[in-house]
Amino acid sequence: MKKRVKILLVLIAPLFAINVSAQQELDPVTITASIQPVSASATGRNILIIKGEQFSKLPVNSIDELLRYLPGIEVQMRGPMGAQSDIVMRGGTFQQVLVIIDGIRINDPNTGHFNSYIPIAPGEISRIEILKGASSAIYGSEAVGGVIHIITKTFAAKKGQESKQLSAQSTIGEYGLWNAQSAGFYSKGNTSIAGGLLTNNAEGQPQRGTRGFFNNTTASVSLKQYLNEDWSIAIRSAYDKRDFAAQNFYTTFASDTATEKVTSNWNHLRLAYAKDKQSFSFDAGYKTVNDQYRFSPVAIANSNKSRLLQGLAVYNWRPSEKTALSTGAQYVNKKISSNDRGNHELDQVGTFVLLNQRIGQNLYINPALRLDWMERTGWEVVPQINVSYKVKDFVVRASAGRTTRDADFTERFNNYNKTLVTGGSIGNPDLEPEQSFSYEAGADYLGIKNLKIATTFFERYHDQLIDYVVTPYSEMPRQTNLIPTGKYALAKNIGEVKTQGVELDVQYSKPLENQQQLWTSLGLTLLNSESDNGTPSFYLSSHAKFLANASIHYTISRFTISANGVYKERQQQAAAPINAAITPHYFVFNLRGQVMFFKNTLGAFVQLDNVFDERYSDLLGSQMPGRWLMGGLKLSL
Repeated sequence: MKKRVKILLVLIAPLFAINVSAQQELDPVTITASIQPVSASATGRNILIIKGEQFSKLPVNSIDELLRYLPGIEVQMRGPMGAQSDIVMRGGTFQQVLVIIDGIRINDPNTGHFNSYIPIAPGEISRIEILKGASSAIYGSEAVGGVIHIITKTFAAKKGQESKQLSAQSTIGEYGLWNAQSAGFYSKGNTSIAGGLLTNNAEGQPQRGTRGFFNNTTASVSLKQYLNEDWSIAIRSAYDKRDFAAQNFYTTFASDTATEKVTSNWNHLRLAYAKDKQSFSFDAGYKTVNDQYRFSPVAIANSNKSRLLQGLAVYNWRPSEKTALSTGAQYVNKKISSNDRGNHELDQVGTFVLLNQRIGQNLYINPALRLDWMERTGWEVVPQINVSYKVKDFVVRASAGRTTRDADFTERFNNYNKTLVTGGSIGNPDLEPEQSFSYEAGADYLGIKNLKIATTFFERYHDQLIDYVVTPYSEMPRQTNLIPTGKYALAKNIGEVKTQGVELDVQYSKPLENQQQLWTSLGLTLLNSESDNGTPSFYLSSHAKFLANASIHYTISRFTISANGVYKERQQQAAAPINAAITPHYFVFNLRGQVMFFKNTLGAFVQLDNVFDERYSDLLGSQMPGRWLMGGLKLSL
């Protein structure tokens, strides 16, 4: 308890510097919760919005690292700087968070472990909107714990907007580290274009019989063209490659010296129309992922090729100042070709309607209804309602909704096509879809324009939750390629699960006198999950029971100092054969100092990750790096 208090003091100390003579609003316009642009306070939801420019000011090296320090998001990292991370919100599993870019989902149909491979350069990001809690009524399957919506500069560009931006950064450090990133954005008249590159590379810190190396590169380019006053077309193409050491990412075997290569291609086309009180958009997305996982140098690689094809049509109509109606239809095709999981294909079709209604001056009601058809399981009806009410400087809000999630190809077919499996995770093709009902109630304080304080209580009741459970050979439904002495974890519908939690989010941003700027965020989350199944499951028991994460940067003239940190309390675990443990708690803290020259165009920085050299893992066996020193140069035009 004393350690928790000390760490919280470190994380929240910057908030005591708040000056109440604020000028900047923290009730921004959002599109994620309501499809149409409305203020966050009118949605009835807990929404966190981060501008893309924060990426370059904080001690982070990849997008998943940025998310790790945002309020209420638990990023369970297997490796650093984009190697692999699982994104968790409100105690759900990593498959229960939906990641979308410019309105289109990118969750991989093979496995949720790849959902953090976000195929754009950080410099292309306009803002990140984080919608916490159930959102399946709009977005469909997997939007259980929440939605992370990344909105890019090109797709968000307005007609007539004028902007020229160019940035580049190069970093070197211990363990053969070399990182680089660059981005450019140009907009004038009817045309906007952007492109970017991010590459993180290192020999890595020593591991058992290997090194934690990584070579991760993302490159993307996008274009938006207004065809006339009403019509526009936008297109994006991106390439993403991750090549990394994957020791004990998926097993706790002492013989595990795994490596993995994941290559993705992402293409997105949007045709949009907007005039007066109506708008229409059609989005088409196509994603391919090639995954090569090798357990050891002499092992035959698991080769998995997945494909995600989708189309989304949305129509918005605002008949009056108080009323807005959105309706849409979605088609998703998922496919996999694998020497481990076999060849499979699934179709999914959904349609939805959402009403945004203001009653009087202060009451907002937003009901939504979705009808989904999934080829494997049939029809699902997914309702939701959100309500908010403004009372002076407070917004009181509540939400209730149903969610659903079908099993991915790994959960259904992992290790199914191998000749012999002596241990590990086994898929189950007979899994039923998850069903859950969530509700929440909360309040936001907006009395000071720079400051937003949001607190929320939430509960989720899950039925047929999918998770891996240690299962003896005698109880395995299929024993064809198993051995009686093997140790297996079978994907199961584990029954009913109840998750309760309370979260506190604080954001503060203010330009100060004498060329000073302060920005900070803080999140505190308490969680508890209980199952009616006495056998413990893997991912259900891995989420943090208490989570605190914070970020801050302070600028005075040419100097900027920034820091971020995360503190977790979770269930203790151990794996003696590999001398690995999940400790009951850990605290990681990072620092960065930067100075700019030549009218703030050229700068130098020093960064220290894991300042206190904490030895920790988010998932059993996946050892994270210790203290890591790095530094470099930055160009900004």
